[in-house]
Amino acid sequence: MALGLAANYLQAGPASSRDDHAVLTALDEEYQKAVERNDGTTMARILTEDYVLVDGNGKIYSKADLINDTKSGKTHYEHQKDSERTIRIWGDTAVVTAKLWVKGLEDGEQVNYEEWFSDTYVRTPQGWRYAFGQASLPLQASLPLAGAPAHQ
Repeated sequence: MALGLAANYLQAGPASSRDDHAVLTALDEEYQKAVERNDGTTMARILTEDYVLVDGNGKIYSKADLINDTKSGKTHYEHQKDSERTIRIWGDTAVVTAKLWVKGLEDGEQVNYEEWFSDTYVRTPQGWRYAFGQASLPLQASLPLAGAPAHQ
């Protein structure tokens, strides 16, 4: 059902706040799964052409940077799941904020950490699209590579 709701993001036009929440929740989940699977096609469909991500160190990534990374093989996630998600909607702009647990390879290095992110979505004529992301520094330097975050 979540993927069916996420497909609705392609539909243009006004929607109720309840519908928007459902679509944005499903879209956020679809995007995180696409990142976990290195599914650049799905990521490209969700991201705006002028997409920007700013990480906790201040490094800036474009849509092309993220899509190219899916092809490089240097990054592969075993786990890319968010929790504590909130969605705030102001007309044609929405911000999804959540805590993300990341485990796997980033640029060839083993990682296992949590971070906060805020993702800005905009309603376009084609529906909701992910336009801007900002991530915090990792909340802990490192979690045990074999385990889950301490709170789970």
